[in-house]
Amino acid sequence: MHVKKSKELDDNSPAKNDVKDAKVIAQLVKDGRYAVPSFPHGIYAELREAMKIREILTTDLCMVQARVHNWLDRYFPEFLTVFKDWECKSAIQMLSLYLMPNELVEVSDEALLQHLRAVTKRGLGLGRIQNLKEAASRSVGIREGTELAKMELKLMLTQ
Repeated sequence: MHVKKSKELDDNSPAKNDVKDAKVIAQLVKDGRYAVPSFPHGIYAELREAMKIREILTTDLCMVQARVHNWLDRYFPEFLTVFKDWECKSAIQMLSLYLMPNELVEVSDEALLQHLRAVTKRGLGLGRIQNLKEAASRSVGIREGTELAKMELKLMLTQ
């Protein structure tokens, strides 16, 4: 990167060849315009690796969140009218049933309430479940390819 920037400063040409690169490197060394890389040791090396892992996990999480939003937009766009955030415990618990909207309508209110109460004790009642079933009954989501869509949702929630 340093050679590339210096090369463009010296002759203002983006052309690249090995002879030109060697000449630029020699000029940088001759003028003392270089930096010696420093490699962290001990705890600082561990922190560098931890930061790299955190960056990877953060990037992966953002991608999975976007994919779940995309899935909801395609198969059950009305879901987010009932649950404001799909990442709350109750919404994830409902998604973990892996039911398409037309299948969700057929499940009894009591069975859904019992499934949701496994993770949350308050803030959820039959009213929310009935709202979800009503939204599912008028859903405009895609109804084709649902078996693999369920598998996709399961994979994303696992991630």
